[in-house]
Amino acid sequence: MGQIRYVWFVLCIYLWGLPVLLTPLTAAAEKRLSSSSKLQFGMVVDRGGIDDQAFNTSAYRGLKKAEKELGVSIKVVEATDDNASEPLLRRLARKKFDLIFAVGVAHEDALKKVATEFPDRSFVYIDAKLDLPNVRSIVFDEHEGAFLVGALAALFSKTQKIGFIGGMEIPVMRRFALGYEAGMKQVHSKKVKLIENYIGVTTQAWNDPAKAKELARSQYDRGVDVIFVAAGASGFGVFEAAEERKRFAIGVDTNQNHLKPGRILTSMLKQLDVAVYQTCSERVKQGHIDFGVRSYGLKNDGVGFSLDEYNKPLLSQEILDEVDLLKRQVTLGKIKVPDYYKMQSKITLTTSR
Repeated sequence: MGQIRYVWFVLCIYLWGLPVLLTPLTAAAEKRLSSSSKLQFGMVVDRGGIDDQAFNTSAYRGLKKAEKELGVSIKVVEATDDNASEPLLRRLARKKFDLIFAVGVAHEDALKKVATEFPDRSFVYIDAKLDLPNVRSIVFDEHEGAFLVGALAALFSKTQKIGFIGGMEIPVMRRFALGYEAGMKQVHSKKVKLIENYIGVTTQAWNDPAKAKELARSQYDRGVDVIFVAAGASGFGVFEAAEERKRFAIGVDTNQNHLKPGRILTSMLKQLDVAVYQTCSERVKQGHIDFGVRSYGLKNDGVGFSLDEYNKPLLSQEILDEVDLLKRQVTLGKIKVPDYYKMQSKITLTTSR
């Protein structure tokens, strides 16, 4: 009799609790469960910050798109000085982020240390190559994009004096400048003159619009009528100088035409947002990313230049047609755009011998 009562008691408890177990989770509970299973993607950008409307902004847009469309959790931190990269990358690695982006060449030394220290983490290095087994390097053929805007600047220029202002004088900036000059000379041979300046020797060069404005004013006063600036947030200073002097500028990385309508001739595009999003998507769908080098150039639309309602009135169809022809010749291999990286490599080999 006692056993029957015990079984009946257990059965009542089970039947009473069953509706509770079958009740749908509350929205808050579902959100907690969902967020706990989300992949975590982190990103470290340089001191130009995510609001530089250039390099960092473009990379950040790709990550935000991944958050929205792929349902991942993201965290973005800014390296406010030259020594901040390493601790920021290490913090993300220790917290076991599933994918960690280091945006820009300023992070190279830090990334090399942290990626070696955490071999089971997946890192993505944007804008240069790092040969480590747990690092994907994303690079762009910026010299090809610079070639096109160099040709466009020379075709547009009235003075045939054209400027370039880079952030730090490092190989990637020299690569921009060399491609830009080659594009100028492709359409105007030796008639065109390039005036070239760099903002600084530390990462502050990416966030010093005052110094950039000073350099731009000087170039404009020397007769330059178009300046291509590749300097992160410092570019704002060049755009202000273009407006003041009633001259023209060319932006970089993302479409900056809207920042000073009528004064920005075009923007040379590096599709960082596309590269970042594609990498995030690969990690979500495959459960991992393949490491090694991924390259984006004219052939796969990784670089180019912008055309919209803000700059269309500035550019004649004749100019656009000529630049489009040059693009086709580059993609077909009929024009070889000089590459500073390859030139530097040859110089190094010769010196070592």
